[in-house]
Amino acid sequence: MVAATKFFRVDHLSVQIYKSETDMAEDVATIVREYLQSVLQQKDTAAVLLATGNSQLKFLDALIALGDVDWSKITLFHLDEYLGITADHPASFRRYMQERVEKRVIPRQFHYIKGDTLEPLAECDRYTKLLQAQAIDLCCLGIGENGHLAFNDPSVANFQDPYSVKLVKLDPMNRQQQVNTGQFPNLDSVPQYAFTVTLPLICSAKKIFCLAPEQRKAQVIKQMLQGSISTNCPASVLRQQPQATLFLDMNSANLLYS
Repeated sequence: MVAATKFFRVDHLSVQIYKSETDMAEDVATIVREYLQSVLQQKDTAAVLLATGNSQLKFLDALIALGDVDWSKITLFHLDEYLGITADHPASFRRYMQERVEKRVIPRQFHYIKGDTLEPLAECDRYTKLLQAQAIDLCCLGIGENGHLAFNDPSVANFQDPYSVKLVKLDPMNRQQQVNTGQFPNLDSVPQYAFTVTLPLICSAKKIFCLAPEQRKAQVIKQMLQGSISTNCPASVLRQQPQATLFLDMNSANLLYS
């Protein structure tokens, strides 16, 4: 088992740093497996919110490869989806989850946000009811280069959001990140609006594991951990969550010591 090289706490948030993204992914996979096993020993079912993005790929592969998780007892949700995109679109988060998770583990159920719905507000209500039907045992997150969690960009993030799921306009930095990571060919092809699970719903999860490797995340990690707790960096809300752990590699953590 690969261990973190550094452990510390910022306010209520635990932080663990690893030599490499691979080490981080393998250790988080082991931690998640043990946590889910523990949850399922205490009750019949578990509910998990999953994130998409490149930061999750090695972790998801490692978790699935480990085995020994009874996925038939786990209901899965995802954090966000573009408005107007079909489930078979290459950038669809539903497609990401179906190919990388659902088809490989066959969970009890996977509830998807229907990005191509004709009634977006009704879809927010539908997904809200599904999420609120049980406690969320685990939320796995990434962090955007603008500090977003899910699609809670600084311009729309609300630490006291009255909604659990909402429709938001994506900010230009977020949309450009989707191009930079290869999800879309150019900025004009990135949808302007998306569905997102909100920050209070994320923070209601009994356990939160946030994975943020890579050099391109270094600046926002510095802001998140050393700046003020503010919607200017939505991820900073995790510093108020004692049930949350932030996992970094040496690349994403390298500005913390400068």
